[in-house]
Amino acid sequence: MTETKSATKLFIANLPWDLRGKDLKEIFSEYGEVLYAKVILDRETRKSKGFGFIEFANADDAAKSVEEMNEAEINGRAIKLDFAVEKPRESAE
Repeated sequence: MTETKSATKLFIANLPWDLRGKDLKEIFSEYGEVLYAKVILDRETRKSKGFGFIEFANADDAAKSVEEMNEAEINGRAIKLDFAVEKPRESAE
């Protein structure tokens, strides 16, 4: 089974520590309809781990946001964007 890059889901790294999913959705909605935006939090401390995911309704909107927002500065931090890797689902046999 091989992993493939998603056309609509993005991985975002180097996020400001105080940013949350609603902030990501607001920022990236400028590029198109955001279906999902989540900042990954530490289970125990509930503090940001500094990365998250966004999913767009449209692949062209996702591509445009990567093109324009990769290495853009948000609250003093240069974020990194790339298409998320989709792990293959295991088939039940």
